[in-house]
Amino acid sequence: MSTMLRVLAAGSLRPVWPELMTAFNAQSGLAAETLFGPAGLLRERIERGEPCALFASASLAHADALVRQGVASESRDFTANRLCLTARSEVVDAADTWLTLLQRPELRLATSTPLSDPSGDYTWQMFAALERRYPGLGDNLRQRAQMLAGGADSLPLPAGALAAHWLLSNNEADLFIGYASYAPRLATFPALRVFNIPVADNVFARYGYAVCQPSAQPLARFLHSATAQTILQRYGFLLPEPQS
Repeated sequence: MSTMLRVLAAGSLRPVWPELMTAFNAQSGLAAETLFGPAGLLRERIERGEPCALFASASLAHADALVRQGVASESRDFTANRLCLTARSEVVDAADTWLTLLQRPELRLATSTPLSDPSGDYTWQMFAALERRYPGLGDNLRQRAQMLAGGADSLPLPAGALAAHWLLSNNEADLFIGYASYAPRLATFPALRVFNIPVADNVFARYGYAVCQPSAQPLARFLHSATAQTILQRYGFLLPEPQS
């Protein structure tokens, strides 16, 4: 009888995960049942005893925490991401850049929720870096930011919806900071404009897994394979180590 692996995975992996699992099944004969959600909230569920063979987190820190608690046997990074800025097209002037948009105090800025969702944690790390580079800006952004996604009490998104698209299209905000892996899909919506954030002002979002059951070892090894890395990069993810 084949083993069905129960995986809890960060929501930002949802677009790429089906192709990854198809390739994994073809190589190993094993299959996975995957539940998605904000990685911080998933980690809390595992800590409370929810069955899980492998935890695929948008933050290596959450995976490492399970190892320290003895809930998982090992953790390791396997891919990475960066952040981008998405804006409602109607608020963008011809001369605007990602930086000028963030500097306009009248624009409503939405983010994911720190602690619950690593995207929020990475955004706050970026705010801290911006404060050092542009004194006053990071503090202003922390005060303005509305944490509208990825929290336990956040508005539920329709199935398959992107947080940036849904929040901006429903006029809940003017700007949204989220993962750059979503940028190609977001750029297809005429009502949105997507802005790259330069590496010098961005953060390196390190994704990691935690092996919670020995049966997940083959999946952990697969995530480092050339096949898996090629698929991840095709969906906008990065190699696990920063490239110079």
